[in-house]
Amino acid sequence: MAFELGPVRQVVERVAASSGLEVVEVEMRGTGGNRRLRIFIDKPGGVTHEDCAQLSREVGTILDVEDLVAGGSYVLEVSSPGLDRKLSRPADYQRFLGSRVKLTTRNPVNGQRHFVGWLVAFQDGRVTLELGARRQKTENPGALRLEVELANVEKANLLPEI
Repeated sequence: MAFELGPVRQVVERVAASSGLEVVEVEMRGTGGNRRLRIFIDKPGGVTHEDCAQLSREVGTILDVEDLVAGGSYVLEVSSPGLDRKLSRPADYQRFLGSRVKLTTRNPVNGQRHFVGWLVAFQDGRVTLELGARRQKTENPGALRLEVELANVEKANLLPEI
């Protein structure tokens, strides 16, 4: 039996918005008595432990009262998306322009599916990466560039700069 996250996500979005939080992702993992409802949130400057705890209390109460999670028990987890945050929506690509990313495509581009580079543009549904390493955060006019349709992106994550 597939679990429908739509109503749950609506509750999460509503509660998060009232606290100035962005919902990055909502997912259900596991089966039977081993299910985990995972919510990833963010805000400018990062989320705090208290942000996570407050959202967990409020969302958990609503989900239980409205009985929105069918199928028995589950564990609710609320956390930050982490340094290797997933990019999934067009707004994510706009927000993280200039960041280093790891990108996997559904279909090969130039014979490859896995790329690492700097996110230099996102326009008209196309992601542009400057491939390879660069020492400064300024654009390198001689660097190899790759354009990928957002519809062809299977997975994209930020790569933390340490």
